Amino acid sequence: MNSKIRTEAVDHLFQAILSLKDKEECYTFFEDVCTINEILSLSQRFEVAHMLREQRTYLDIAEKTGASTATISRVNRSLNYGNDGYDMVFERMKKENE
Repeated sequence: MNSKIRTEAVDHLFQAILSLKDKEECYTFFEDVCTINEILSLSQRFEVAHMLREQRTYLDIAEKTGASTATISRVNRSLNYGNDGYDMVFERMKKENE
């Protein structure tokens, strides 16, 4: 795990997130904790990652999400060389939808 982010404060934040019970609670909490732009940026990156895993082109992804090619490239780097966090979540979401 990335030791740069492992702090007591981040532990507290993640514990708070894990206490959320449903999507409505997520909206309530994240609207207080984050700016609208931060939430939209996170959701955009998540959509970019999903589209990259579907083998969509950078052009298609940029058109559909509004993400810059730099953002798409950064997300692609995380998918290929990161901690597999995106894939872990995608797999769980896929199982929930089956």
